[in-house]
Amino acid sequence: KWLADVKGIDYLRLNLGYDVSGNDNIDYTASRTYFIAQSILGADITGKFLGNVGNSSLKWETTRRLTAGLEGNFLNNRLHAAFNFYKSWTSDLVGLNKMSWISGVEQNWGNDGKLENMGFDVNLAYRLINTKNFHWELGASAGHYENKVTALSNNENFETNIYGATVLTAVGNPVGVFYGYATDGVFSTTKEAQDAALYQEDNKGAKVYFQAGDMKFVDQNGDHRIDDSDRVIIGNPNPDIYGNIFTHLNWKNWSLDATFTYCLGNDIFNYERSILESGKYFYNQTTAMNGRWTTEGQETSIPRVSYMDAHGNSRFSDRWIENGSYLRLSNLTLSYSLPMNTTFLQGITVWGAAYNLFTLTRYLGSNPDCALSGSVLSQGIDRGLLGVGRTFATGVKVNL
Repeated sequence: KWLADVKGIDYLRLNLGYDVSGNDNIDYTASRTYFIAQSILGADITGKFLGNVGNSSLKWETTRRLTAGLEGNFLNNRLHAAFNFYKSWTSDLVGLNKMSWISGVEQNWGNDGKLENMGFDVNLAYRLINTKNFHWELGASAGHYENKVTALSNNENFETNIYGATVLTAVGNPVGVFYGYATDGVFSTTKEAQDAALYQEDNKGAKVYFQAGDMKFVDQNGDHRIDDSDRVIIGNPNPDIYGNIFTHLNWKNWSLDATFTYCLGNDIFNYERSILESGKYFYNQTTAMNGRWTTEGQETSIPRVSYMDAHGNSRFSDRWIENGSYLRLSNLTLSYSLPMNTTFLQGITVWGAAYNLFTLTRYLGSNPDCALSGSVLSQGIDRGLLGVGRTFATGVKVNL
């Protein structure tokens, strides 16, 4: 009642919530000790080996979440606005613990991990024109989220290799970031390569120096040796912001609806390009390889071709990480309503729709909105699946 006479506010609602939920998506053998069959000595002998060391204390993950939201209609119901915020804390996160070599297995399952998530979304819709025969509404939404690993078993980092990419899980970082080598172009001349004096070691420990035409990998620790210690976080598949933009126009019995979806700041590992521009095997390559380094003094971003790639120019690095930002016209629908009011019919609407009409992006792959699977560790990995195609549909809606 105390808000009833405030001008400009037609509806206002505050939401507050706190909930606790569990996650029991655990392999039923995770807490048990068991043996597995394995062939040895060229498959001539088969024996049983310890497959897992059971953990009788293994339990569900627990997530505690706080939510808050504010929603309202303003200016004689012409403006609708909503804001939602959440933060969650996951404890007893199920993960793999490294085991001592004397146990006979490398790792087993435990509840030593913790994770935090925080995010918000904003929705706005405004009716620009509101007359008897013509209505026009325009709206948009924006969302953002962040997640951070806050604890792991013995604070040890985990690296997951997926399609040649290294996905890092480490305390203080988001889940599923890309972990590899940073690059600084290609050595243009022999002198430039000699002055840098960068090298790597072969399987016998001998130094192999980078030459003209090789990638110039960033020596993070300044020891001139390019190895695993020079890897850094080179990409994050989580977007900075995402959402949609929509509009609705209605003139007499005609209606037009359009919805754009967008995503900004997400990184993608283009696995397909890492194969088609590696110059490593006799596979077909893209036309981008016409610009590869071939002569002394040439300025290019594509290294020389070398069979089997002894210098590792095609290794997982920021060469294959691309910005996946995009704007897509996801839906466009035109409809016409036939007004009628009879005993059996309350109206007929004829409509036609087009989906995924176009996508604006600088990403070189087929689909910037990609993921290898639903796993949190598989986000932003494009293994070359077909992108979404244009779809057209038409129909009739009968109201009885």
